[in-house]
Amino acid sequence: MNSADPALFHLLQLSSPMLPVGAYSYSQGLEWAVDQGMVHDRETAQRWIEEVLRLNISRCDAPILLRMHHAWTDRDAARLTHWNEVFLVSREGSELRAETEQMGYSMRHLLQELAAVDTTMLDILHHLQPLCFPVAFSCAAVSWNIPARAAASAFLWSWVEGQVSVAMKIIPIGQVAGQHILTGMARLFPSIINEIVVLKDDEINTWNPMFAIACCAHETLYSRLFRS
Repeated sequence: MNSADPALFHLLQLSSPMLPVGAYSYSQGLEWAVDQGMVHDRETAQRWIEEVLRLNISRCDAPILLRMHHAWTDRDAARLTHWNEVFLVSREGSELRAETEQMGYSMRHLLQELAAVDTTMLDILHHLQPLCFPVAFSCAAVSWNIPARAAASAFLWSWVEGQVSVAMKIIPIGQVAGQHILTGMARLFPSIINEIVVLKDDEINTWNPMFAIACCAHETLYSRLFRS
């Protein structure tokens, strides 16, 4: 993509916090980690976000997103159904499951309102019930001619920005501290993306017990700002 390519601007649109899918309302266990004192400053926030990125998002969510992108390119409903089911069962808590379903629903509604996808894509989106968020995200990427690697980068970056935003609100840390975390994460992205694109199907996993505990424990947190 170059600066005159419309796909570049759609890529920015997909990764923007203005995307109306409700991502801002979820912390994915980070709120519980702050409540427990495990995350309490910039350094511990960056460590938490990096570990979840490396052990969960880049080992499961992003690799599945790439497979969905390839399936959308081929308009392969069977493969999309398979990976949608795999992603849904990989959610390790009820809040994580509700999160991806709600965001998937919102993304599908947005694409329909924007008339951003063709009728074949829209039919597949409506057939997938429930619909996980990466399916709808990758559908938009393919429809807008965004390459798979760039789509995965945008997906990861929007997740990182969301986590930093949570940390800024509830630790709290300042805006400059948030930018320090984002700068540190940006340095990791080239190697992480290179690892994601070569990951095999049987290597996809969510092996991060503390993350799973945090997500489940958040369900009974007495006072909370976020939905996960």
